[in-house]
Amino acid sequence: MKIQRSIEIAAPGEKIWPLLTEPEKIMKWYTTMKKFEYTGEQHSGIGTAFYFEEEAAGLMKLNFSVTEWAQNENLAFKMTSGNFLKGYEQHWTITPTPSGSRFTYAEDIKMPWGILGKFIGLFTRFGSLNTMKKMLGNIKILAEA
Repeated sequence: MKIQRSIEIAAPGEKIWPLLTEPEKIMKWYTTMKKFEYTGEQHSGIGTAFYFEEEAAGLMKLNFSVTEWAQNENLAFKMTSGNFLKGYEQHWTITPTPSGSRFTYAEDIKMPWGILGKFIGLFTRFGSLNTMKKMLGNIKILAEA
């Protein structure tokens, strides 16, 4: 299930970036996240490993590795292990605009269980889009403060 939403933020990428990379700040806007921690010495750049717990139709416990890192522009990560899901990728992009930035949040979730998993994904899509909209509103408020 691929979903994506964007929001205009009256702030430069330099003000948004810490909201994407500092655990205590991520927790303020990412409403379904219950825990976030880096799992190694590395806390920036490609290959950074981290763990988070997300409450979405059950408590997901997921390990990720950063696959793209361009400070103030782009952050992407891919699930390396976890429960409930077959695969999970997220891509966060900050694009400069005349009035500040456009922040885009995209995710691609691969459900297990074959056709049943695809049906579950379609069924949960609307809720996921609503949650994403709330999170984007939260990051906008924090970045513009």
